[in-house]
Amino acid sequence: MQTEEKSQKIFETVLCIPGNWNSRDEFLLSIVSSSNGEYLLAGNVLMNVKAKRHYTIDFCEKDDRMKMSFKYAGMVNAVSENFLNEIENHKHVVYVIGTTGRFDHAQNIAEAGSAVLRAGGLGIKIETAGKAFEKKQWTAFVEDFKIANLYMMFVVDCISDNLGTVHSCGMQNLGLKDTIVSGVDFQEAVKLISIFSYYQIIDKPNIQNHQSFSIDKNAPKFMIANELNQPYKGDELFENPFGMWRLCKV
Repeated sequence: MQTEEKSQKIFETVLCIPGNWNSRDEFLLSIVSSSNGEYLLAGNVLMNVKAKRHYTIDFCEKDDRMKMSFKYAGMVNAVSENFLNEIENHKHVVYVIGTTGRFDHAQNIAEAGSAVLRAGGLGIKIETAGKAFEKKQWTAFVEDFKIANLYMMFVVDCISDNLGTVHSCGMQNLGLKDTIVSGVDFQEAVKLISIFSYYQIIDKPNIQNHQSFSIDKNAPKFMIANELNQPYKGDELFENPFGMWRLCKV
């Protein structure tokens, strides 16, 4: 297949990072010192001085809902109870907001999130996917970066309505369509969505409506179709502006 041209659409990824900073000024000093001046905070802008990249920052008071939010968003990554207790005792929350919709942009904001973690952040939650990580998990993905890591960092692929439909959420962070499948065993559906999503990320195919797809030559075939009714339609954080693919068993 031919390589897909990069989309001109843009999307804003939102990272949520609780921490134990006592004040905004303390966070400002910490981000500078922990990054050796690579990152600076000016007003509500986090700047990577070296790379000339910038992100919007919201510095917020403690949120009593944060532990429960991280508990559910962290189920896929099996976050620990000790970690959740740290989240419960956070003092402030930093939200990092930046334009994505391309692989390099997603990698860049991942690095910005890692910088905030080094500055005292406790963990990170992708608000535009509903997926949470302990600090060590996120840092490992960033420090040993591979393009496939973007999927593990920004996408959830096991969302079920308990009626036989499973879909992904978060591919918009990478500038790609999410995937939905119905009438397939849950584990098979998750495997199918995962492999189809990796296929988009690694091979960068030019997928067309009504093409076919299968995991391997002996596996069932699925027809690829545009899904017009996304499960998160109208949701500012979760709706995918790039669209959604439905895989229909042939």
